[in-house]
Amino acid sequence: AIVVMSYRQTVYAYPSGGGDYEVVTDNLGPRAGTLVASALLSDYVLTVAVSISSGTAYLAAAVPAVAPYKVQIAVAVASILAIINLRGTRDAGSAFAIPTYLYMAAIGIMAVVGFAQEFTGHLGQAPSGAYTLESSWDQGLTSLAGVFLILRAFSSGCAALTGVEAISNGVPSFRRPKSKNAATTLAMLGLIAAVMLMSVIHLAGSTGVKMAEQLAATIFADFKPMFYLVTAVTGLILVLAANTAFNGFPVLASVLGRDQMLPRQLAARGDRLAYSNGIAVLWLGALAFIIGFAADVNRLIQLYIVGVFISFTLSQVGMVRYWTRQLKTSTDATRRKQMRRSRVVNAIGVFGTGVVLIIVL
Repeated sequence: AIVVMSYRQTVYAYPSGGGDYEVVTDNLGPRAGTLVASALLSDYVLTVAVSISSGTAYLAAAVPAVAPYKVQIAVAVASILAIINLRGTRDAGSAFAIPTYLYMAAIGIMAVVGFAQEFTGHLGQAPSGAYTLESSWDQGLTSLAGVFLILRAFSSGCAALTGVEAISNGVPSFRRPKSKNAATTLAMLGLIAAVMLMSVIHLAGSTGVKMAEQLAATIFADFKPMFYLVTAVTGLILVLAANTAFNGFPVLASVLGRDQMLPRQLAARGDRLAYSNGIAVLWLGALAFIIGFAADVNRLIQLYIVGVFISFTLSQVGMVRYWTRQLKTSTDATRRKQMRRSRVVNAIGVFGTGVVLIIVL
């Protein structure tokens, strides 16, 4: 709620679609802007690694025989995406929309069926439900390890917030009134994501799931086709998430290349008018993380959200400064009241995302 409300202020103040990079550079200076840009570039690389690794984990849940080959499969998927983007393919909006709607529908059906089973007393226990976590909170290092385990769980859960900032980058793509429609979309995104996440968390607790991939298998134990559908659309949506990085990274790298903050070769287009060098750098970076971390999402995701919350926090600091500057020049009483309210919202955003950043680090 805090992050969505904070970015609603951003889309009204910066309808040009510059996002965190523009907000921070404009209000905190080029050095801070460069830090945010580097965080975004890192996130793009890790988005590919995390999304594809997570997708292969779901594939292994559906087809256990491929589990020993997760790294090889992840490398192959990343390479295929890189080749497709090097060919200059442009995905239409509908191509992204259909899998997204399918995913929301599949998770929605899973939640409804799961709640119905729980209400009627027919909800089963997951195969990993028998596992227990043993700890002694009063024994020195064990207690400290328990605290770190909770902090790790919290920071991993905060990965659910990633992607909120993408709408502030895409304000120009909305129909008029652009800012209002973007803000409405942000609110819908927050509501849908929260309902889906809380439904999954509740059902995970009710089924005793210790491995996320087993939730759909437990709920649809008597109807395997639905389990395979949930698994398939989840894997597909993760691959699409990885593909968006192949669109975003080369463009941002080209801007930094033109500004002489990265090699100029990154600003050059290839034969297919794509930023080929940027795509190649992203591909190699993603492969390094996939291979180096054995396509393990639990290890990768901690790195992923560091950059996200650096961007979140600095962006909110920039917005607080923006509203302070605006208040110095505005004389309209109604407008000043709105500005003060927006500044309070972004100040809460600074505190919330800043605390998460500290915990993640």
